[in-house]
Amino acid sequence: MADYAKDVLVETDWLEQHLDDDGIRIVEVDENPALYAEAHIPGAIGFDWKKDLQDQVKRDFLGPEAFGELFGSRGVSNDHRIVLYGDRNNWFAAYTYWYLKYYGHDDVRLLNGPREKWIGEGRPTTSEVPGHPAATFTARPGDDAIRAKRDEVLSALDATTKLVDVRSPQEFSGELIAMPGYEQEGAQRAGHIPGAASIPWAQAVNEDGTFKSADELAQLYSGKGVLNGDPIIAYCRIGERSAHTWFVLHELLGRDDVKNYDGSWTEWGNLVNVPVEKDV
Repeated sequence: MADYAKDVLVETDWLEQHLDDDGIRIVEVDENPALYAEAHIPGAIGFDWKKDLQDQVKRDFLGPEAFGELFGSRGVSNDHRIVLYGDRNNWFAAYTYWYLKYYGHDDVRLLNGPREKWIGEGRPTTSEVPGHPAATFTARPGDDAIRAKRDEVLSALDATTKLVDVRSPQEFSGELIAMPGYEQEGAQRAGHIPGAASIPWAQAVNEDGTFKSADELAQLYSGKGVLNGDPIIAYCRIGERSAHTWFVLHELLGRDDVKNYDGSWTEWGNLVNVPVEKDV
């Protein structure tokens, strides 16, 4: 992975060779949490992104204390290297990676390819839930250098900040208010944040879900005027696809001035008196 800015990916063969390494905790986070019970990488801990990783009352993720308690209760400590993977080309695995970075856990990696790649290669799986002993995980205060909130996005409309909409072209143009099957995550209005560049998240990966080369990624984002030195804010519908793009820009391409707007379109499209564009 020498062509990427940071050593943050692991390959499937490397992970298979380290399944018995007690210094590693493998974590699966799927869009469809039921997949974990069907089959997962041996030793992998399964998190339900909606039930485990989100506050159950307000529209936000867990605070640092609850986040630390969750990971510690599943046997993950601050000393563990965490390797993440999941379905849908690692949407929610990348979201959890960003989440861990937000709370200060530095030793985290993303599997280069989703659970479908692991299974398709005939690598070992199990339905057994691991019984890792409880551990201590202390989350540091949230790092706002990588998280954008709505007021900052609104301020960015009058600044040089580059906004990147990673949703489908149909969502960006306003043709669809939400992707089919995701109507519950829609908004009152369709369209995109004014001035945003449309760079769908999937353009960053190959057919098997592995990431394109650093040169290909740099060409993709440079071609849309994103890598010109200005700060970047990525957004999607609820923040998971944009976390994938944040991972590409921040970790693989080494851009330190990239934030993920996790409120994303479900928030912006429902806000009163904020601008929306529908042109392509």
